[in-house]
Amino acid sequence: MELALAVDIGGTKLAVGVVDSDGGLHETHQAPNPSANAKDRIVDSAEIFDAVAQLVAKLAPFDRFSVCGVGCGGPMSAGGVMVSPLNIPGWRAFPLAEELSRLTGLSTRVDNDAKALALGEGWVGAAVGERNYIAMVISTGVGGGIVLDGRLLDGATGNAGHIGHVIVEPEGNEPPRQIQGTLEAEASGTSIAHRIGRPSKEASTADITRTGTLVGRAVASTANLLDLRLAVIGGSVALGFGEPFFTAAQAEVDRVCALDYSRGVRVEVAGNGADGPLIGAGAVGFRHLGRTFSEIR
Repeated sequence: MELALAVDIGGTKLAVGVVDSDGGLHETHQAPNPSANAKDRIVDSAEIFDAVAQLVAKLAPFDRFSVCGVGCGGPMSAGGVMVSPLNIPGWRAFPLAEELSRLTGLSTRVDNDAKALALGEGWVGAAVGERNYIAMVISTGVGGGIVLDGRLLDGATGNAGHIGHVIVEPEGNEPPRQIQGTLEAEASGTSIAHRIGRPSKEASTADITRTGTLVGRAVASTANLLDLRLAVIGGSVALGFGEPFFTAAQAEVDRVCALDYSRGVRVEVAGNGADGPLIGAGAVGFRHLGRTFSEIR
């Protein structure tokens, strides 16, 4: 059985694990992202990568792996060669794949974390057997990955599916380094905390319902545009908000998806739960080797 070294780069935490070719996740480790707790400075790229390297070293020897797959926030350059995550200011045009390949000796592929989630959910999660769906991460930031006709969309530079920058509330929130009215400015953990003045996990029922409604609005607009049947949603904010969030999102989808072909679009919890980011990162690595997942390529 082949193994992938899986790396997930989140805005608040870093994680690594071993993913096998059946989609099983083993031997995981995680640590805080140094940039998450930096109050008055931007943590430099070397410090962030050093934290990643310390975690990756826990999974040595590297010769047992066939590939290294990485999920990371975007945007990024074509092929994930350079990453510039919006929620990690210390990384701008950072050569993450090159640095990890140098560290491990493995062929390394980086992709958007939400695209990674889409691959993983179509492989062993809530979207198995589906050929048309969107997977979303609602966490420190907001991202999306789209599968159409069984193909994960990459786009011209690999950034297709960036649903976080769809406008859902034109006169809405405008937190630092965000564009007013975007889904990311309204529904990300960072933006919710900025708006309510406390951590997003302390959001009121009204705030949770509002967030779910706005996510549902973005899902419905995407489904109407692309003829999708399913939205699979993961990430710490969505999973932490739980049933009230998903109920509100589904209600808004039901309201907005009023066309004959879009009625009945489903909103579902990501089937891989908290393991989704690492399973998805492993899937990115296996895709790099030419593997397909169910009917997804």
